[in-house]
Amino acid sequence: MKPENGLRVAVDIGGTFTDTVLVNEHDQILATTKTPTTPSNPTLGALQGVRRVMSDANANWRDIIGFIHGTTLATNALIERRGARVATVTTEGFRDILEIAYERRYSQYDINLVKPDLIVPRTRAFTIRGRMDARGRELSGLAEEDVTQLVRDLSDCGAEALAICLLHAYANPAHEIRLRQLLSKALPEVAISLSHEVSPEAREFDRLSTTIANAYVQPQMADYLSDFQTRFNAEGLDCPILMMTAGGGMTTLETAARLPIRLVESGPAGGAILAARVAAETDEREVLSFDMGGTTAKLCLIDAFRPQTARKFEIARAARFIKGSGMPVRIPVIEMIEIGAGGGSIAHVDRLGRLHVGPQSAGSEPGPAAFSNGGTQPTVTDADVAQGYIDPDRFAEGRIKIDTHAAHCALDQSIGKSLVLAADQAALGISEIVDENMASAGRMHAVESGKDLTARVMIAFGGNGPLHATRVARRAQVDRIVIPRDPGVGSAVGFLFAPVSFEIIRSRYTTLDKLDLQDLNAFFDLMLQEARSVVRSGAPTGALVQRRRAYMRYHGQGHEIEIQLPNRSLQEEDIPELHHSFENEYIRQFSRAVPGMRVEIMNWGLEVSSLPPALTPAAASAKKRQAKPHGFRLTLCDVTGDWRKAGLYDRATLKPGDHLSGPALIMEPQTTTLVSADFSARLDEAGNIWLARNGGGS
Repeated sequence: MKPENGLRVAVDIGGTFTDTVLVNEHDQILATTKTPTTPSNPTLGALQGVRRVMSDANANWRDIIGFIHGTTLATNALIERRGARVATVTTEGFRDILEIAYERRYSQYDINLVKPDLIVPRTRAFTIRGRMDARGRELSGLAEEDVTQLVRDLSDCGAEALAICLLHAYANPAHEIRLRQLLSKALPEVAISLSHEVSPEAREFDRLSTTIANAYVQPQMADYLSDFQTRFNAEGLDCPILMMTAGGGMTTLETAARLPIRLVESGPAGGAILAARVAAETDEREVLSFDMGGTTAKLCLIDAFRPQTARKFEIARAARFIKGSGMPVRIPVIEMIEIGAGGGSIAHVDRLGRLHVGPQSAGSEPGPAAFSNGGTQPTVTDADVAQGYIDPDRFAEGRIKIDTHAAHCALDQSIGKSLVLAADQAALGISEIVDENMASAGRMHAVESGKDLTARVMIAFGGNGPLHATRVARRAQVDRIVIPRDPGVGSAVGFLFAPVSFEIIRSRYTTLDKLDLQDLNAFFDLMLQEARSVVRSGAPTGALVQRRRAYMRYHGQGHEIEIQLPNRSLQEEDIPELHHSFENEYIRQFSRAVPGMRVEIMNWGLEVSSLPPALTPAAASAKKRQAKPHGFRLTLCDVTGDWRKAGLYDRATLKPGDHLSGPALIMEPQTTTLVSADFSARLDEAGNIWLARNGGGS
């Protein structure tokens, strides 16, 4: 019989490394490890990591009662265009939804504008007769006699997956469901995604684009998840495997295989969950989460212990940072900005003699030149090695031996000779650029959200986050930084604190003055039943919590704002308060309300989740001791540009209350924290490292 209190495992497969964490029933970390990601079959790297932590903790497979997994596979397939051959079926007369898109150019005056690649060309876009209206009433029946020709067209174009998006299916999905029944019989090998299941909201272009993205990765993800479960079950795992979602919750393998688009950005979401938890434990209400791995850096704003969320984001932008240049996906997601800035980001000099870093990455194969695995191009990790920030014998738990000479050679050959710089100065240039890129991304993200970075605490983690945190914080004018415990595997740790959850956002148009409460409450009951069934499949027992929202706007406006609803059935007396809440939020965002305007509601949202593990407050230590280094190393100072001695400290030997001043390196198995010359560090009672800019914060 499975023990009531057992072990839990989290696995986060990134572009460069796979992170694995094993905890006991008290959420105490027993073992962690980083293993190189195996691109040809990511499951193999995950197996290696889990075997290693199980061996380190002397644990048995049958002691595992929880297994949580996040992966970049869906994200990478969309970015690198390695998915299935997709066709679409839309309502007759709406074949060109993708071509028309928003009827605007994302860069009005760019004569060389590159349109977003929306995966499906017009030659694979088909239609069928039949029509619903916006309230879900059938105007004309589905033309089932057209299905025979449709089957021939789909076969002739070689479709491997199909995205069905019929007009107003969010209001009445009967035609989509019937069409899937007919096509599944004729084409059983074709994976079919229905828009009312993937993104049941109004706005046809966004809904179709999201359904295409889901269909594009569905066959690959279904095969991957099946193989993942089979291999781990063969090892002896007999508990359910839960998947991290982009919204910061967990779902079952079955739901993930049906809606793989919800797995996009699942790894970074785990990092945001960790940062939100650390914020709550330290009682910091305004936080910037900074997660820098081997391939990308992710930044997220966290307020009142909740990550900023969104209902839409873009994949594979044709123009970096320009809204509208990517493929829109409308799903619940933790909102963050992600850029190609990681340890494996490749540096190069362009034909005008300008130094660039990223977004291309060396990944795990071949990896940075210093890995001695065939890589010859200089990367951010090579620059850190050349500046003395990385201990060659302790990198990645000592399992990857760093070749300092190879790093210097790559820097000299590719950067130094072109710019007439010594290898160490080339390394400094790479660091300056990549750190400014990350700080600029953070500033841009804050400005777009109407927020200020300077008053925030940065929570830094990931394999490279602690190493670059002070350098990025200085440029972003952030004075305080928290490095949590086990930061090198931070996203995987975050998985273990995420609740099992499922969120539904569904369109149902009404105006506030004509709200039919009986009809609306029945509508919410159906959503609640659907969400509960998903959550209960992953969390069979325990209390569930729900969060209800309305997306409201003034009549005639194009976009809505989110308003919280009572987490129960609405009553007549709630309507005035709902109007008041809308106007208060509108004033907060736009400075004034619009008197006399009708208020309409486009969408309704419901999130059901299990309870996350209880918090343990992290208090500042009353003790104050000067920590003593166990040695020194020459490092290239990021403040003065000169070589200086940096004190070396083992994080495992530091105690709460210990203080130290930069320049210093605090080393641990999976990462190193750089305490720059203008920063000092201290440990709180929970073992978090607090970095403060001298003269800038306590």
